[in-house]
Amino acid sequence: MTQHSEPSQPSTEEQITLRSPGELADALPYLLGFHPDDSIVMVALHGDRGRFGGRLRLGIPTSREEWPDVADQLAECLVTGCEKRGSRPEAILVFLCQDPPVPGGEKGQEVMERLRPLAQCLRTACGELDVPVLEALCISGGRFWSYCCPDARCCPVEGTPLALPGTSVMAAAATYAGIQVRGSLREMEARLAPLTSAATRAQEEASDAATAELVPRILGGVGRETVGQETLVLVRRLLDRFGDTPPVGSDHEADSRDDALVTDEEAAAIILGLQDRTTRDRAAEWMEGREAPAAVRVWRAIARRCVGAYTDHAAAPLTLAGWVAWSTGDEPAARVALGMALRADPDYLFAKLLHQGANEGLDPELLRRCLREERVARADGRSKRVPKQAPDGGPRGRTRPSGRADRSGTRRRTGQRGARSSG
Repeated sequence: MTQHSEPSQPSTEEQITLRSPGELADALPYLLGFHPDDSIVMVALHGDRGRFGGRLRLGIPTSREEWPDVADQLAECLVTGCEKRGSRPEAILVFLCQDPPVPGGEKGQEVMERLRPLAQCLRTACGELDVPVLEALCISGGRFWSYCCPDARCCPVEGTPLALPGTSVMAAAATYAGIQVRGSLREMEARLAPLTSAATRAQEEASDAATAELVPRILGGVGRETVGQETLVLVRRLLDRFGDTPPVGSDHEADSRDDALVTDEEAAAIILGLQDRTTRDRAAEWMEGREAPAAVRVWRAIARRCVGAYTDHAAAPLTLAGWVAWSTGDEPAARVALGMALRADPDYLFAKLLHQGANEGLDPELLRRCLREERVARADGRSKRVPKQAPDGGPRGRTRPSGRADRSGTRRRTGQRGARSSG
């Protein structure tokens, strides 16, 4: 679940008034920074004028049996989250966003009717907390429907078309304020998802080979610091390479070009090296200034190489991508990356902390300052961090060999993965 909070006090900046269900539907992508396909979105309203406050998003559960419990949890999460920040909401807006799954199959109106019980569960859950749902909208196939308005004159049965992109009152205000919509949630996640091309087999084999080489080195006494330093040198090399190759074309074209900048062997070495927490934390220091744009691209490219048996290793590069995005002010991209990191490894502590910080509106400068101080202290030989080693000299956390090499050097699968840390 992605939750987002707004300050409880009124803004001194110019405010936009939304007066109809259509304007609310058109405003939703600008509230989140992306088009939330396949999502439940809830927005808290505060004060007599219904000022937007806390908001949250969750993928629509596929099982209808889950809907009542999910509705109760979402309503409680939003209301209590607003209360913790000092302002209980007076009302809530509900959006159910889901396009027809197959073109020419189920129509938008049928999607709306199928999701009607979910809308009712959400309205009931909010009502039980004494917070009414002011409006509940379904957005599907370029149209919207209201679950609350019975007047067919303003909310016809066949739905109402959404405003053309860039023509709504919210679009005009967002353009003036420099706010961008980053495309759909599905498109943003696709930039971070594992590769699905025929090349994935070669990448998995490279990761297997890197694991087969790394584990004996660690067991043979090579220090974690040595492996970590090798990883960071390799990352630095990629940062320079990406910095010298600006992204061009569409997101898909830019990502394809970035993928070509990284060899399978380089990706495998970095994927395994980032499973060490200290190495990952030092990699997080590339977070601002001229290094940040290249760092986001590198971490996205490395996350896409976590394929096959190494998909859960993506938690580290996804978390780093989310951290750099948050550090540079791209909160929508940060929440998407951190949410995917937690799907890869729900127990990944660094992703949990960053996700919570971004959702609660904390200032990333607090963490940036700590990382800067650590870097300076390390350069001066004053670092307070004392590397800890396992009794066998290996890295902290779990060491999970991806397989065992027999005497001929071939690999036998054991169902396990490479060395990784729990975050």
